[in-house]
Amino acid sequence: MTIAEPFKELWAEAGFTEETAIQKAVSQPLRTDENIVGLAPTGSGKTLAFGLPILEKLVPDDGLQALIMAPSQELAIQTRDVLQPYAKAAGLTMIGLTGGANVARQKEQLKKHPEIIVATAGRLLELVNGHRVSLSRLVTMVIDEADELLREPGLSQVREIAEAAPADVQLAFFSATSSPILRELPKWFGQEVETIDVRAIDKTRGPVNHYFMQGGREREVEWLGKLARMDNFSALVFFNKNSSLGRVAGILRHQKVRFATLESKDRSVSRKQSLALLRKGKIDLLLVTDLAGRGLDIPKLPAVINFEVPRNSTVYIHRAGRTGRMGNAGTVITMGDDHDLRDLRRIASDYDVQRVYLVDGKLTTDKPEHEDEPERPAKRVAKPVAATRPQPKQETRETDKPARKPHHKNRARNRKSKGKPQHK
Repeated sequence: MTIAEPFKELWAEAGFTEETAIQKAVSQPLRTDENIVGLAPTGSGKTLAFGLPILEKLVPDDGLQALIMAPSQELAIQTRDVLQPYAKAAGLTMIGLTGGANVARQKEQLKKHPEIIVATAGRLLELVNGHRVSLSRLVTMVIDEADELLREPGLSQVREIAEAAPADVQLAFFSATSSPILRELPKWFGQEVETIDVRAIDKTRGPVNHYFMQGGREREVEWLGKLARMDNFSALVFFNKNSSLGRVAGILRHQKVRFATLESKDRSVSRKQSLALLRKGKIDLLLVTDLAGRGLDIPKLPAVINFEVPRNSTVYIHRAGRTGRMGNAGTVITMGDDHDLRDLRRIASDYDVQRVYLVDGKLTTDKPEHEDEPERPAKRVAKPVAATRPQPKQETRETDKPARKPHHKNRARNRKSKGKPQHK
């Protein structure tokens, strides 16, 4: 794409020298209001690929004209922050509307009459149905991380939002992975779309090592602590369940590891603070689930750790895509046992997964004579028991025998007579 004049200075300041494959491919279709599906690897510049052509065609002070939707609060705010300087350079107002944030404050922001909104679908639909947001002048609607967002309830929410927009609204869907829903868009949205897939020709990915660290759950938690203490190491640590994340967080807290958590139940402010701590190097590990971690951009993130094997290949791709972005090197470490290794090789068959070992505080693919072991409490040594002589068997006298229970008829009679005066 040809960078528009208002954006050239910001583009140069960011250190960009040429456009990526996805940026070149979707620029003209977006400018000419075509409906598209854009497929490109994670970290390939998709945000600017859809953001700049759309901002270029908006008219200041002409109402809400563009809408960008994301599956999580973090990704929506991240997208807003990336595009905000460019919107300002074009004389446009952009705001973010996400769940978990103060809705009263968001209603105040809407009084600025933004030309572009970045939002999560649930909060946006709430404000549309409450007549706080009008889509009557909407020109373009972008659905980012579409393979994730178009899962229920997201699909129903996005469709309802699209129905509230003009019938000829431009639809643009972006993702790093394809899915059945992206091949059925005409069925769900009533419009034909063109698929633009640059995954095979994209060159933005840096060299990424894919490792497997074998051991039980107890060892994995210990290894997290040891990895966190390595020089120049930081990582996103992915979990399949919130319960596993919470349990590990409790152990790491006891080990005095520098970490934070990113969960969907957390308040928006605390989630933002957690991300800021990792970006600033104040923590070494950020524990996340797939929804909270989807689409996050942590510049030059050294590593991604799968505490549990991802459920499928799509999840693995999106997790691994948090590192090795825009030409930088990266590392993906998956932890588990023999069974997990078989599962990993099945879902990550496109990658060269190697065994890795933690030796003397460093990672190596050479099998060592000894491997760093987690610290375990010393075993208790049983005290020796003094030998005792067997005691001679004593005779049991008649009086020593236990008294026999009365016959059941006598017991019944006794219960019946309980409390009555006894006559001799």
